[in-house]
Amino acid sequence: MRTDGTEKPKFWSSEVQKSSQWPKIKVLAGMLPSRVSRGESIPLPSPAFRGCRLMVISMVMVSIGVYARLMKHAAALACLAVDPAILLIVVGVLMFLLTFCGCIGSLRENICLLQTFSLCLTIVFLLQLAAGVLGFIFSDKARGKVSEFINNAIVHYRDDLDLQNLIDFGQKEFSCCGGISYKDWSLNMYFNCSDDNPSRERCSVPYSCCLPTPSQTVINTMCGQGMQAVDYLEASKVIYTNGCIDKLVNWIHSNLFLLGGVALGLAIPQLAGILLSQILVNRIKDQIKLQLYNQQHRADPWY
Repeated sequence: MRTDGTEKPKFWSSEVQKSSQWPKIKVLAGMLPSRVSRGESIPLPSPAFRGCRLMVISMVMVSIGVYARLMKHAAALACLAVDPAILLIVVGVLMFLLTFCGCIGSLRENICLLQTFSLCLTIVFLLQLAAGVLGFIFSDKARGKVSEFINNAIVHYRDDLDLQNLIDFGQKEFSCCGGISYKDWSLNMYFNCSDDNPSRERCSVPYSCCLPTPSQTVINTMCGQGMQAVDYLEASKVIYTNGCIDKLVNWIHSNLFLLGGVALGLAIPQLAGILLSQILVNRIKDQIKLQLYNQQHRADPWY
């Protein structure tokens, strides 16, 4: 009994005050003083809006990939593994699903979507980390896979215009020709050096293998005519004779700091997304607990 004649409510009993939940409830009440009691939601984090922008970007990527795929010739279906359009569609779809869970989960304060977003982002981060570590440890096998990829691309060089442009860009950028050497272009049916090959490009290489001529204003697409039939020294006067695999390995070794910076730039946003989503999930759970506590003690005059 209090001095004013009112009875002390059960809410202030020693059993409740000694409960392990009591300190946490007081802390929560200090963090969210009146907003929760009025039924208002947690302030919306700004990453949700950035996630919505990423959703739009992913839809644009998928649209471009689908458009490029539909506009291609049916013969390009034989090279799906290296098709840039298919790669763009896959990346866009995965990016859309991931950002959908993060964006909608933040907007609606949905714990299930936020935990799905955090789990998927963690899996993506671990897969990237595992790929980097395995590629470093098994560098010889990785080199073999890259060689197989390039040889497959050479075989389908004329089947897909996007793939053709990608190969030409890579050969001009790295000043190389073929996978291991310029004679790898014999794998292509149009550039093959066999006697029964009726192609006009027999024993040739693409124009992107040719050495640049400063005074040339018009590209000579037949500059690599018959280069596979001549020896290495003679061919080196007209075309790049080194393969793209060695050039790519040398480029990686000389740009390790740049690649490390790119990897770090990709890892930091992913780790930040995982951390922020877990923080938001914990805040939502604490809000639910505090709302339940308010409902239980709403009729308490001393609350």
